[in-house]
Order: sequence, then structure tokens, then C-alpha cells
Amino acid sequence: MTDVELAIGTRERSYRWGDPLVGASVAPTMDGLSYLQAMLRGELPHPPILDTLDFELESVEVGSVVFRLRPAEFHYNPIGSVHGGVYATLLDSAAGCAVHTTLPARAWYTSLDLNVKFLRRVTVDTGTVRCEGRIVHLGGRTALARAELIDGAGTLLAEATSSCLITRGG
Repeated sequence: MTDVELAIGTRERSYRWGDPLVGASVAPTMDGLSYLQAMLRGELPHPPILDTLDFELESVEVGSVVFRLRPAEFHYNPIGSVHGGVYATLLDSAAGCAVHTTLPARAWYTSLDLNVKFLRRVTVDTGTVRCEGRIVHLGGRTALARAELIDGAGTLLAEATSSCLITRGG
């Protein structure tokens, strides 16, 4: 470490992730609910973004998914709180995966938009937060999902709605 790094309190973090193409290779053969439940059970690797941001899949049901995150310093923005991009990633993941739970094999989704409302500051003192995503509307070509980021006391920290495009393959 250099003198400058010591003076500014530099920290370091390292992590590992599973091969994302392993899960991607079997995804077309499974319906979305079975795929995400297999991931939850550890039978399939989860996406590397979970390791990058250190959040976990907590539960998976038809039309509903929950992730959890323990805020850490490496999530911070320059003003000492969790970066909005971390909120948005959690909200987008929960909403999109809620849609995924309803899809048959050989069907995929992609987010068309994500509308996020940041309501409260999150820091390491906030403690573990949960991000709950659920289906609001499921059509043949599009879906609408809502996600909420909630602290341990049940306080709403952020919310989002996401429109998803559904494609079906042969």
C-alpha cells in the first residue's frame, strides 16, 4: 500500500462467482419458477451480479421473489450512503425475477423500463434490507411488476415498477 492509500483508509474486497453460462445453458429447458427455485437451492449458479453486490435470493414463489442485502461500505456513493444504482439493481432483479417465475420453458423476458422512487437513505446502520418483487399484470407479450425495498422494521426505502417484454421461442 502507498502512503496515500494508508492516509485515506483504502479497503480491499475480493469475491468469486459461478460460471453464468452454466445456468444460461439449462434455462431454456426449464420453466422460470423451476429455474429460480433450482438457483435458490444451490443446484444452479446464481448470476454474478449477486456476488458483485453481495445480495442473496431469499425466496421464490409464482409471481413473487425476495432478495436480501446487508448494506456495506463498498455499496456507498461519495456522500456516505448506499448508491442509488444498488437500489435500482435490487429492484430491477426482484421485479424481473417475479416475471420470470411465471414463464414457461423457452420464454424469456427483458426489462423495457424501470421507474424507481428513492424514499429513504440506506447505510450500514440500516441493517439487512429485503427487496420484494411481485407481478402486477401478466399479458401475452408484456408484464408489469412492482418491487419494494424494505428495512427490518418494515419501512419502505424505495419502490419501482418495471415493464417487461416477453418473448417465446420454439
